[in-house]
Amino acid sequence: MGKRKTQKDPEALPDAPEASNKRKNDDSDSDEDMDMVNVDFEWFDPQPAVDFHGLKNLLRQLLDIDAQLFNLSELADLILSQPLLGSTVKVDGNETDPYAFLTVLNLTTHKDKQVIKDLTAYLTRHSTLPSLSALPSLLDPSSPAQVGLILAERFMNMPHEIVPPMYTMLLEEIQWALEEKEPYAFTHYLVLSKTYNEVASSLPTDGQPPIKKKKGGKSDGSDAEIFYFHPEDEVLHKHAKAWGSYDYETPADDGASDSKRAFQEMGVKPTGHLILIEGDKFAGAVGAVKSFLNPGQ
Repeated sequence: MGKRKTQKDPEALPDAPEASNKRKNDDSDSDEDMDMVNVDFEWFDPQPAVDFHGLKNLLRQLLDIDAQLFNLSELADLILSQPLLGSTVKVDGNETDPYAFLTVLNLTTHKDKQVIKDLTAYLTRHSTLPSLSALPSLLDPSSPAQVGLILAERFMNMPHEIVPPMYTMLLEEIQWALEEKEPYAFTHYLVLSKTYNEVASSLPTDGQPPIKKKKGGKSDGSDAEIFYFHPEDEVLHKHAKAWGSYDYETPADDGASDSKRAFQEMGVKPTGHLILIEGDKFAGAVGAVKSFLNPGQ
């Protein structure tokens, strides 16, 4: 398949934002005391020569404490083996590490690769919730379904407006690939993401003793409110056949939830999250994400 896109100039993309970080002087409310730093984001194809370590770091962040269950080097290599599908977002040119990425992997085409075997088994283990009951049969090796696994992650301080262009370009690239008879006729898309619950802090505050951990409770976290690291996930739910969160397999260290909190009283407990979207609903889901994160564009 010939190369379809190179550098994405933010000014040339209708979906692309011009992001800014603001720092305000606490001693004054005057506009004159506000510094603004404009940051131009650029969209690139995955670059095998430069993106390996950056992708591994983002995959490690996406998979959280369960990242150790997978060969991330093999997974990064697999993503980089299809450089005309998916995107990275960078700030200082193509030779720098990505700040974000999005791609899709065909679980059937790559089913003989060990990292895909491990991922498929992992996803199957965590599709036991009633809300995900449709997933195990789709992931079965004998299934005729073509499932595209969407992996997407970004640094925590990245603006959400970078997401719609990545999804829009992915749709275009899949269409180009289909025109050239490549194996991307997906019947379903499975988004692997992450959410979190707020949990009581175990640290003492204002002279109060630390709160003891409660025993018992529901192991699936169904009684806890879900919060989203990726706000687009909540939009994707509206177009999904199934979705649900699950606890990570790897035991968390004591105090891990407190180590992840920032400027809040509650601790943060990350959880894995799966969203299953039927193939003919995916374009509508992408359009909804664009409308939600880039309103008016």
